Order: sequence, then structure tokens, then C-alpha cells
Amino acid sequence: MKIKVRDLLLLLGIAGAVIALDQWTKGLVEQNISLGEEVYPISFLAPFFRFTFWKNTGAAFGLFQNASQILFVVSVLISLLLIWVYFRSLQEPVLFRVSLAMMLGGAIGNIIDRITQGYVTDFIAVGRFPVFNVADSAVTVGVGVMLLGLYLQERKQKAEPEQSEENHED
Repeated sequence: MKIKVRDLLLLLGIAGAVIALDQWTKGLVEQNISLGEEVYPISFLAPFFRFTFWKNTGAAFGLFQNASQILFVVSVLISLLLIWVYFRSLQEPVLFRVSLAMMLGGAIGNIIDRITQGYVTDFIAVGRFPVFNVADSAVTVGVGVMLLGLYLQERKQKAEPEQSEENHED
């Protein structure tokens, strides 16, 4: 298995873009919104959609509060696993690798917060759903992209035997 430059660029480009967007948006929030304050950027969606500065010392959905050190270790291990899986799946469809890169970028974005601040900055609030950030969104969308890619691959594999059977009948 030879690693090509484009494979490395795909991983670094997507993960890097997620990390940059995540850190930039968190910085904007920390500079412009007081802790606990709510801002309604789209007036007709208020109060359903809002930005609020929240310090999360736990995991997604407010689970495991005050477990930043343990979550840091878990996040680093997951990031290493994502990198390992990425380079083991170079023959997989590009959607699968894109999903891994998105998840890696999200994990690293939150790792940076845990290292630099001891907590993760969350700020996107939708309805009663727990407050989240760009990194969390990248992980969630990455899982969705992975599921979509696996579904499309399965459909393609099921269609291939049918096509070959049709070709043999001619």
C-alpha cells in the first residue's frame, strides 16, 4: 500500500479546514459573547436558533462533566485510530476517507480546546438540543457521510451482480 500525495492532502486539507473553522468560530464567540449570553443571529429563527458561549468540561450532550483529562486521552486515542483507519482504507471510496478526515478534524479541534483551556467552547444552540460547536458538527456530519458512503457502496455492489447476469443472457 503506497501512500499518495493526494491521499495525504485529502486528509490534511479536510481535517485542517475543520480545525481552522472550528478554532476561528470559537475565538469569535469567546471575544464577542459573554459566558451564558444568548445572541440571535437570525431574528426570525429566535429563540429556536441562537449562539451562546458555554464552557463544556464533559463530552457531547453534556455527558461526563468535569472529565476533561479522561476525555482528552480518549480523544487522542480516537484521533490516532482515525488516522490508522484512514491509511488502511486508501482503496475505499473517497466518501469513506472524507468522513474519516472530517471526524479527525473535529476531534483535534476539541483536543486543542482541552489542551489550551481545560474545556471545550460550545456555542451553537438549536431548540432544546444541547449546545455544540463546529468540531462536534464535523464529527456528526462525518458519521453521516460515512453511512451514506457505505450505503452507496452496498447498492453499487448489489447492482454489479445483476448487471453481469444481464450481460451473460445476451
